[in-house]
Amino acid sequence: MNIFDPTESPALLAAVLILLTLLALRMRQRRAPRSKQTARDALDTVVAWPPDSARVLSIHERQAYDLLRRALPGMLVLAQVPLSRFLRVPTRHSYTDWLQRVGSLSADLLLCDSGSRVLAVVDIRSPQETDRSRRRHERLARVLKAAGIRVYTWREGQLPTLSELRNSIAADLAPPEPAAKATSSKPMPLIPVADIEEVLADGDLASYDTGMEPVPSGFYDEELDSVRGQLSKA
Repeated sequence: MNIFDPTESPALLAAVLILLTLLALRMRQRRAPRSKQTARDALDTVVAWPPDSARVLSIHERQAYDLLRRALPGMLVLAQVPLSRFLRVPTRHSYTDWLQRVGSLSADLLLCDSGSRVLAVVDIRSPQETDRSRRRHERLARVLKAAGIRVYTWREGQLPTLSELRNSIAADLAPPEPAAKATSSKPMPLIPVADIEEVLADGDLASYDTGMEPVPSGFYDEELDSVRGQLSKA
């Protein structure tokens, strides 16, 4: 019986070696994401990334903040709030992808009414911004406008005056004039009382009463953990 000796065919031997090398590389690539994820999980949050305190606002943002507080004393002014905190988006697509695109961006200054409902965003931009920074600001403005939130763009070193603010933003954000009262002494409610009582009796008070509540900071933690788990198994 003749036994084939691969050493007698150098071309075949080279092909076998190349195939084995490719298989080894493929197996290593499959194991790499899991090993990297395991290594990241093993890192201590504080030890691996030693934290240090920093200012929340730049000097130009602090100037704009003080200006808004003086010009609009009846409004709540918040600083550096992530979009994911005050914008809701459908979850039919990956929330992780949305978060990576714009959700992690922050509004420089947020103008709210006394009930913390967002009315407008003030975006502070540098006169010497890079192309990447310009695209980021444009993306942020596009998302905010789609949500019906006014965006005011200010340039560093070119802030408006108190009178300009009171004549522009205050006028833009003024509540609409109340509608004329109906002649009837007992107006029809928007939702019949019986229907409201039925809704509340069914335990739907949260959805009925808290539609404008902020997005909880850990609302999507389970989905993000699930995505991370799928990546580690890939």
